[in-house]
Amino acid sequence: MSAKIRVRWPDGAICGICFREAAHTYGVCAGCGDDRLLPGRDEHAKPICRDCAGITTNMTCGRCGVEAERFRNGQCARCVIEADLTELLKPTTPPDLRIKRLIQVFVESTRPESIYTWMRGEKAHELLRKIGDRELDLTPEAFNALPRGHSVEHLREILIHNRLMVAPADRHLAIFEGWVDARLRELQPHPDVASIIEQYARWHHLNRLRERVGVANMDIACRNARQQITEAGKFLIWVEQARERTVATFHQEDIDAYLDGAVTTRFQIKHFIGWFARGRGGSRKLYVPPRKAITLPTLTQAQRIQAIRNAVEFEQVALSTRVAALIHLLWATPLTRIVRLTADQLELRPDGMFIRLGVNVSEIPEPLAPMFWRQLEDRDGMTTNTGTDWLFPGYRAGRHLSVPTLQQRLNTLGIDPQRTRNTTLKQLTALIDVASLSDLLGYSPKTLAQHAERSGSHMARYVDAKQHAHRP
Repeated sequence: MSAKIRVRWPDGAICGICFREAAHTYGVCAGCGDDRLLPGRDEHAKPICRDCAGITTNMTCGRCGVEAERFRNGQCARCVIEADLTELLKPTTPPDLRIKRLIQVFVESTRPESIYTWMRGEKAHELLRKIGDRELDLTPEAFNALPRGHSVEHLREILIHNRLMVAPADRHLAIFEGWVDARLRELQPHPDVASIIEQYARWHHLNRLRERVGVANMDIACRNARQQITEAGKFLIWVEQARERTVATFHQEDIDAYLDGAVTTRFQIKHFIGWFARGRGGSRKLYVPPRKAITLPTLTQAQRIQAIRNAVEFEQVALSTRVAALIHLLWATPLTRIVRLTADQLELRPDGMFIRLGVNVSEIPEPLAPMFWRQLEDRDGMTTNTGTDWLFPGYRAGRHLSVPTLQQRLNTLGIDPQRTRNTTLKQLTALIDVASLSDLLGYSPKTLAQHAERSGSHMARYVDAKQHAHRP
């Protein structure tokens, strides 16, 4: 089915998608050399301005005079959202400089059309209306009282990133606290389960997490705590429903039955059972047996090389996805660390481009360096996520790309992170001694020693790996 024609220009019929792309192309005109909007193409397919292309379509905003797509009523998208937000947020009745600044943040976003779509959503529009009617204060307490949702968290992150709201001591911990409240509400139909899970979540996990603020990677720590709490609740509900027992009466045989042939995630109850057995299980001796070892999933070296080739050649895939894939494929960097890389970890020197993943820098192969440089210069943070140091900015203001989002994007290149990591470490530990590799990759010597053993590296390297792994 052919696309609907939006307009006809001297170089042919233009569909809506192509018109949108043309109306967002700026730079130096290949014809006259002016720096302006470049909707046309010359005979060599190089972008040129309206005058050089002979385009008569009016592409000048009737309000601000900027060359851009006329989004509504002859005005560009920035002018449209500024007018709509001013009407909705009422920054002068009464005067509020924070609201005026919030409007400016939205107007100056890199993709104003996305802001327009977001603010027209029912939930986002209601939030903005409440702010405009002064029913919702721009304070953490006011936002904490709102039902959790994407629009609430997105707006909260924008306010914090632009210093319009006080940031919590730790954002991940604040989100975790809200998650605990929601999880306990979900468990209310099971009072006994809810009671013990509340103790486990609040007295144990929350206390430990609060002590680790500023020390641990709170994103990972909170994710682990959520999974352990979730799996503990699932187990106790299973005990009630499948075994007709309670928190006070389940036994070791119930644990064994629950884990028999179970998926890996069920073994996450190990932490809960250990905590429960210390003083809460009475005379019961409870434990989670070791999970039976399975074959380590890997790729062949040919598959890994093909994945690297795909990351280089698949230009239809976003550059940020391809660069992240290369970091994972070349250095086995876990996704949890890739998303947290900052721009200053890429270094351009007279002798090449380098990336710092551990104590020492690793040289980026020369043919790949231009891709890394383009990512560094044009990080594709969306809409309001500007002025950030993250190498891979996320959608929400001030935040890096999330691990689930990166994993989903890597799937477009056919990359399985676990198999890729195992294969890359197997190859690297067969070539480089553990001590040097640890300094390059940032992995612990113990982890690399295990992969060195699996790779069948030379005995001298293997012995060195073992010694380094056990070195105090």
